[in-house]
Amino acid sequence: MKSLLLKDLYNISYNAKAMLLIMVIMTAAVVPTAGAIPEMAGFTILCAMMEVTTFNFDETSGWTAYALVLPLRRNDIVRAKFAVLAIFCTVGVLLGLALSGAAAFLMGGRLPEENGPLVLLAAVPVLWAIAFAMGSTSIPLAFRFGAENARVLIVVAFVVPMVIFVGLAGALSMAGVTLSNGQAIALFCASPLAALAWGAVMYRLSCGIFAKTEW
Repeated sequence: MKSLLLKDLYNISYNAKAMLLIMVIMTAAVVPTAGAIPEMAGFTILCAMMEVTTFNFDETSGWTAYALVLPLRRNDIVRAKFAVLAIFCTVGVLLGLALSGAAAFLMGGRLPEENGPLVLLAAVPVLWAIAFAMGSTSIPLAFRFGAENARVLIVVAFVVPMVIFVGLAGALSMAGVTLSNGQAIALFCASPLAALAWGAVMYRLSCGIFAKTEW
């Protein structure tokens, strides 16, 4: 398992500098206009989408066919993809928190109250859960169709949940519905658990698809 994780992390490290540059530009463009939370969400989802890039590397190099002749179980290969996704989501949300927090500090309190430190910290598990759920949905698609052939479906897997989430939040806001402190805390605590449960479903689906795939 460790070698499978290191393989994907090593491959994706070539994109690290470009990703950091994109994040800095996003911070400068998004935080002053839209606030810190959208910027954190963008970072986390962007890093989650890097999971699809690991499939591109595997397809280009023919690694999967080679791996199947090694003493590796197919379930281990699938499990490694979900573990790497969790790492990407964690790195993305923490980088987003650090950069957006630094930008908010440099702006000297000129951002709205909802960009305060406690709010940003509370957003971390929710944003992680959203990105992990999106990435989990993309993995069985990549196993079934390949990263290149399933590009449109994978984009849909990321875009549709975000549109639903934003639309629901906007509808609740327009209806004047607000969460109590207890409800907000429950949401923050439950969101990673719900994402992990969804990930477990997608893991089983991915294992079933990968087991039937000929390479």
